[in-house]
Amino acid sequence: MHLLGDSWTHKLARVCVLPLVNTPVTPNHLTAVRLVTGVAACGLFATGDRALELWGTVLWLISAFLDRADGELARVGGKMTKGGKAFDQASDIAIDTLFFLGIGIGLRDGIVGGWSILLGLIAGVAVLVADVLTDRMDDQMAEGDRTFPGFAGFDVDDVFYLFAPVIWLSWHPYLLIGASVGAPAWALYTWYLARRAKRQRAAGPTGAQ
Repeated sequence: MHLLGDSWTHKLARVCVLPLVNTPVTPNHLTAVRLVTGVAACGLFATGDRALELWGTVLWLISAFLDRADGELARVGGKMTKGGKAFDQASDIAIDTLFFLGIGIGLRDGIVGGWSILLGLIAGVAVLVADVLTDRMDDQMAEGDRTFPGFAGFDVDDVFYLFAPVIWLSWHPYLLIGASVGAPAWALYTWYLARRAKRQRAAGPTGAQ
């Protein structure tokens, strides 16, 4: 769960979950709904049907917001658990990966034809690798620190909110093409950071090589 974030969406989610603090609703409940709505959205994107894609964007935004809400409920409600964190991370990785695979399948009759499925697979796998490496690095950092801290009240993963308007504008073929190149590059950069962090830990607190 994104327990360390303080972005604008985290702040909004924090307000929204306050009524749930003293109820039987747990962060895992929100994570489960986040997972179901996210997978359903990706399924709708894979249909290639314009009307279903638009419904998918609604579910996508709900899922993205619940990704903030589950962590905020855990923090303000004192319900943080290792199992809940692992569930949240696994859900994030699955949905981020399925998004690109979903739009790749849905765009099979578009400008890049059947190649769109391969592009979606490439982008999805690269995002999976980057997410796993980032989560591992975050888990090994001091509380309050993150590998990609964000700026100006926005987290790096706030970019996923933009995927909905990209689909509204029918720009997702270009997003897919760009992601098939950009996502592997991002995964390589994240791998480099992970290797560097591992060397620094091995060198000890002085950072000597």
